[in-house]
Amino acid sequence: MKPVVALVGRPNVGKSTLFNRLTRRRDAIVVDVPGVTRDRHYGDGLLGGRSYIVIDTGGLEPDTPKDIYIDMARQTEQAIVEADVVILITDARAGLTPGDRVIAERLRRLKDRVWIAVNKTEGMDPETAVAEFHELGLGHPAAISAAHGSGVMALVEAVLRPFPEVAELYEDSKHPRVAFVGRPNVGKSTLVNTLVGEERVIAHGEPGTTRDAIEVPFDRGGRKYTLIDTAGLRKRGKSHGAEVEKFSIVKTLQAVEASNVAVLVLDAVDGISEQDAHVAGYILERGRAVVVAVNKWDAADKSARERVKAELGYKAGFLSFAEQLFISAKSGKGVNDVLRAVDAAYAAAMAKLSTPKLTRSMIAAVERQMPPHRKGYARPKMRYAHQGGSNPPRVVIHGNSLQHVSPAYIRFLEGWFRDEFKLKGTPLKIELRTGHNPYDERRHVPVRKRTLGHGKSAPRVKSGGKPLKKSRK
Repeated sequence: MKPVVALVGRPNVGKSTLFNRLTRRRDAIVVDVPGVTRDRHYGDGLLGGRSYIVIDTGGLEPDTPKDIYIDMARQTEQAIVEADVVILITDARAGLTPGDRVIAERLRRLKDRVWIAVNKTEGMDPETAVAEFHELGLGHPAAISAAHGSGVMALVEAVLRPFPEVAELYEDSKHPRVAFVGRPNVGKSTLVNTLVGEERVIAHGEPGTTRDAIEVPFDRGGRKYTLIDTAGLRKRGKSHGAEVEKFSIVKTLQAVEASNVAVLVLDAVDGISEQDAHVAGYILERGRAVVVAVNKWDAADKSARERVKAELGYKAGFLSFAEQLFISAKSGKGVNDVLRAVDAAYAAAMAKLSTPKLTRSMIAAVERQMPPHRKGYARPKMRYAHQGGSNPPRVVIHGNSLQHVSPAYIRFLEGWFRDEFKLKGTPLKIELRTGHNPYDERRHVPVRKRTLGHGKSAPRVKSGGKPLKKSRK
């Protein structure tokens, strides 16, 4: 098994910066604002052929009484339990603080499993930078700079030395990656926790609790999933001036990009807003399979339920191919149907469509309804079809004069193929390719006489260059 390394410490000491360096990615938000990271955030690290798992955690502020920081502390405590090694990150420029002492006291029971990293030591003498941190009694502190990389490799080598080597970094890409997206406070984190069966991410009544895209590995019935809890997407006007929230929006959009299936979580009590439609439109632009989960269904009265069902038709009608579920993440009602719908949407997005079946289906569609004939142009003729890709499925149709096929007819073909191949829950892309006819250009170029000016035609000339005499006849 790969060793698990947890990064803990006070807010804004550089834990997320070190996490990004160890994973060689930019998965964690890094902003010079305390308390950005709130949940446990997992990533794969690789050093000299040795792989390990890194956990980024929220900052521990022992003297803060706010509820959200209590939840963050619980997440950090869980990461410590899961980890084989804990690295306590401190700040050389801030020096040894009372908060560092309290956290170190909590970690003292772990004995050999704790290492101290004194961060932000760039431009400082290493021995001087770490001198006062010896007081914590947790071994020799390591001077590092997470931003510049100095001292990081030596620290990780020392941390991993007691553990057996794992040959390679393994990522199972054959399972669904599911992003839960929607407005703030619609119940995305609660839904993830209910599916997993534990408080894996913070679910708090305060809107905007989740700020990062948190990946949760999950297994049910022998089938693997990666659930991605994302930050709520607000209207643009409401996110201006909030630097952290701007980064959260970017991470949410990246999570949609990196997913196979997006679960659009809506609020049955508040109804469907324009922002919900914008989020749905972005999912569709990225070509991701979709499941629509209308949450808080048990809290909505009869009129609210009828309103939501009507709004699904005229505000999100372009998602008519997606399965619609009416659930309660808090009570668990209907939640099991979410994974069933995810499995169906994932299977449709990854479907393999054979060329003979696609071609026969295309011919049947043309027999049912031929492409409209535009006046002055040749009628489009479709010859054969094949699959051009998946996630989402892309159907490539070859023929003649296909540039004249109307968007309405392309939508007809999308619906036809989706029904024929039972592609529930995924968008479908149609690509038309017209064969090049070398005679088309000659046929449509008008013949013009060469003139000498003032409309006079050029005289005919013999091969020797002398003009021919006009015949009197």
